[in-house]
Amino acid sequence: MKGKSVKTIAFHNLGCKVNAYETDAMMESLTAAGYQIVPFESEADIYIVNTCSVTNIADRKSRQMLHRAKKLNPDAVVVAVGCYVQTGKERIEKDDAIDLAIGNNRKKEIVTILEKYLNEREQSPEKRFAYDLYIPDLSKPVSYEELTIKSTGKNTRAYIKVQDGCNQFCSYCIIPYARGRVRSRKKDDILAEAQGLSDAGYKEIVLTGIHLCSYGLDFLKEEHEKRADAQGEYDYLQQTYQNGYLLDLIRALCRIDGIERVRLGSLEPRIVTVQFAEALASEQKVCPHFHLSMQSGCDATLTRMNRHYTSAEFREKVEILRRTYRDVAVTTDVIVGFPGETDEEFETTRRYLDALNLYEMHVFKYSKRQGTRAATMPGQLTEAVKSARSDILLSMEERQSRAFRERFLDRTIPVLFEEAYEEGGKRYMIGHTREYVRVAVETDEDLRNCLKDVYLTGFLANDLMIGEAV
Repeated sequence: MKGKSVKTIAFHNLGCKVNAYETDAMMESLTAAGYQIVPFESEADIYIVNTCSVTNIADRKSRQMLHRAKKLNPDAVVVAVGCYVQTGKERIEKDDAIDLAIGNNRKKEIVTILEKYLNEREQSPEKRFAYDLYIPDLSKPVSYEELTIKSTGKNTRAYIKVQDGCNQFCSYCIIPYARGRVRSRKKDDILAEAQGLSDAGYKEIVLTGIHLCSYGLDFLKEEHEKRADAQGEYDYLQQTYQNGYLLDLIRALCRIDGIERVRLGSLEPRIVTVQFAEALASEQKVCPHFHLSMQSGCDATLTRMNRHYTSAEFREKVEILRRTYRDVAVTTDVIVGFPGETDEEFETTRRYLDALNLYEMHVFKYSKRQGTRAATMPGQLTEAVKSARSDILLSMEERQSRAFRERFLDRTIPVLFEEAYEEGGKRYMIGHTREYVRVAVETDEDLRNCLKDVYLTGFLANDLMIGEAV
């Protein structure tokens, strides 16, 4: 930093776990460059908003946070980063609240880009609100952007990004346009970061990516296209699953001393085979907690969504996991009110989910996203219909989730503790089981980052079990 360098930076993160990881990486880079990170609601010299654009609502939230930053300090430099930038150059250029815009796959350059902007602004004050745009063309192949972290805001669980981009093009989703095509991180770089996090005291790592199951697809494609016999149609995604790129990575991570748990982010159902499940079960560090993205239990709706499986295939994958693990925690996402979803189609989904009986369901009301095929589909439903359907599934989810937790009553389960909690004048420590069940233990002892066996006796709240440390 030269001259009157700006010192304080406030961050706000929106969206997915990948965004959270990238925010941590940017914060570490800027801290190393001499900047001071301050809370977002304080008066800072620079505000950086890592944006989300998955729905029109996410766009609006991104826009609101950028404008809030400018109101907090009108003289500050407001930087928009990420998916909202990547999918809307024209609206960014027209927004007076934004001084600097950085798209995806350029977050690694945050220090260089910011300092270049600050130096130019210092030399030409009259240009201080001119738009500098750093938005790559992600419709073309690009390399994986190597970001890395040494720590996160918590001391027990760390997310590791291993993959970026998506080739699926679901009809409701803008992400392939915001994030580009699949690109994978080198295995050695992932293992080095995991070793560093282990050395820093982290006991649990969570693998995350935009489409985690595509990890290695680009490696496979590169290898295949070099072969003399490469020709015709080739299902790269299915071959990626069969070649076991993700499985090999998981096995290698389980060999790192100090890492006690390896948890997986959202999985494509098609990756789950008997062989895959049994291989994971043979690794004691892999948590029996699997998030399989479903979206609908009605085949007609899945077809309109351009999902690449049927409800029967999804059920088969869940049953494979249940046969492999005792009390496996399976969670999912469900979209209600998708364009054209009739009462009969919703009822098909409701009955399907009632019978499937999962641990948790994240229920989303369909939100139109401009630029996707679903946004122009006929049969757009009212908010009232979507809300009513959401309420029905949320009520089911609460009942099923409680029933799953009750299985652990009067059992002793390992818990990795994370944070303190007070209620009714009593002090508790809270952590999670391998199945991601939240557990509280009444104690004055600081158990953060401690792994202890807990005998579960009841509930402190509907989603919080209570027990006694053994």
